[in-house]
Amino acid sequence: MLPALDGVVEKLEDGIEVADVGCGYGHSTIIMAKAFPNSRFHGFDYHQESIDEARELAIEEGLSDRVRFDVASAKDFPDRQYGLICYFDCLHDMGDPVGATKHARQVLSKDGSVMLVEPFAGDHVQDNINPVGRMYYAASTTLCCAHSMSEEVGLALGAQAGEAQLAEVFHEAAFSYFNRAAETPFNLIVQARH
Repeated sequence: MLPALDGVVEKLEDGIEVADVGCGYGHSTIIMAKAFPNSRFHGFDYHQESIDEARELAIEEGLSDRVRFDVASAKDFPDRQYGLICYFDCLHDMGDPVGATKHARQVLSKDGSVMLVEPFAGDHVQDNINPVGRMYYAASTTLCCAHSMSEEVGLALGAQAGEAQLAEVFHEAAFSYFNRAAETPFNLIVQARH
């Protein structure tokens, strides 16, 4: 996914600060850290047990010198002027995705990028009447929307948000650049910048 983003791999190779928001057990953070040894990686999740597991994984992989995991929400993780902020399949689950992206814009370096990986969905229901769309609608109804609605704001984007609705979230957060970098049958990969 990273090579699909304009200019990001080169920055990772040179060395930047990276935030993996909603990192869970930290697998995505660890994979990136192994691939880009000159960069420093920070994984954030609001779930203490997941962060505990991620810390253990970083130690097992010998990466604890440049990978750090901390408990923090998507709206209050520390400002390190990140060159890359990642959301792997989590923004649509958040109660306040607009608040999360506003925070990301504040803590993103001037030449940094946000990588958003979300379930692939068309902008209209009829675009999603296929086997993957049916599965995502079921998961969205029972998991994604329910989780979002249990949090502050409760926007409930869900797993079938569609590119236009995701772009609106970033527009509300004052991002001026939002571009589909790649897609698979299962995921939409977007790059956003100031």
